[in-house]
Amino acid sequence: MSTTETQISSLRYKGDHLLLLDQQQLPHHTVYINVTTIEQVWDCIKKLNVRGAPAIGIAAAFGIVLWAKSHTSLSFVEFKEQLNCQAAFLSTSRPTAVNLFWALDRITASVANVRETKEAVERIEQEALLIQKEDEEICRKIGENGLTLLSDGDRLMTHCNAGGIATAKYGTALAPLYLAKEKGWNLSVYANETRPVFQGARLTAWELKQAGVDVTLITDNMAAHTLKTKQVSAVIVGCDRVAANGDTANKIGTFGLALQAKALGIPFYVASPLSTIDLHTPTGDDIPIEERPAEEITHVQGVPIAPKGVKVFNPAFDVTPHEYITAIITEKGIARGNYKKALAKLKK
Repeated sequence: MSTTETQISSLRYKGDHLLLLDQQQLPHHTVYINVTTIEQVWDCIKKLNVRGAPAIGIAAAFGIVLWAKSHTSLSFVEFKEQLNCQAAFLSTSRPTAVNLFWALDRITASVANVRETKEAVERIEQEALLIQKEDEEICRKIGENGLTLLSDGDRLMTHCNAGGIATAKYGTALAPLYLAKEKGWNLSVYANETRPVFQGARLTAWELKQAGVDVTLITDNMAAHTLKTKQVSAVIVGCDRVAANGDTANKIGTFGLALQAKALGIPFYVASPLSTIDLHTPTGDDIPIEERPAEEITHVQGVPIAPKGVKVFNPAFDVTPHEYITAIITEKGIARGNYKKALAKLKK
């Protein structure tokens, strides 16, 4: 069952159900999926109905809430055992975005000192709501810190979608654009279409246009030419996981964009909540890279565009080595240089 909503947000918790913005139907249809079970949450994450590292984490947290509320009759011992199993189940939906695992860990840890099921359910709900509220505040702070690196009139480039619909509000990479709009600045942005599933064309261009931000859509293979000829001041992207040394996993194509920016002397910024920085992952080589179905490349909106049976390689992410990143923007400050030390200090 689906319903339409007027105010755009990535998800809305309604107590007995969750409304998830179906990002697969944007930009033509703004539809919210009515989700009532943890299995539906897993499916929505896997199928990219909900996407963006922070939004995935928030959705997973509320997925546990929906499960918990439907299992209040369990003894606490049974509840605790099944809770861990359900968290493990949700963690299989997507392997790269660390916010998924971070949020699930927070939810399971929230009942560590609880001794009865009713209280556990209440704690889990409170923790999920807190994760959502914190993300909105975090994204605004990322935007404020990002603005210190920019000036009125700047032209930027971004890749994939790291906006409000990928988070609780504001986004990460797009947060400075929204705050600049509030300040009356005139920032403009070139949005890469982001093949193979067009998050830039379908989501970023739509989202920024809705907000009245000056956005120009380009194909991914126009990026180098655009950077060179259109006086782009900086590239700013989001991320799905940052390793301890600053290596960053983001949507496929990000690494190539970083190489181009480096060659042209253009700053390359990564916007990341601290929850996406994984100090337990030493380098980018240790980040698992999700591979997705061949049909995302061989078909567009269900129409085949490639020879039947052709072999396909479809990694969803790539890793940008830290030496190509000018700075990592977080809610607690901006990391530069020795990322291993800087990120560890910010995470304290």
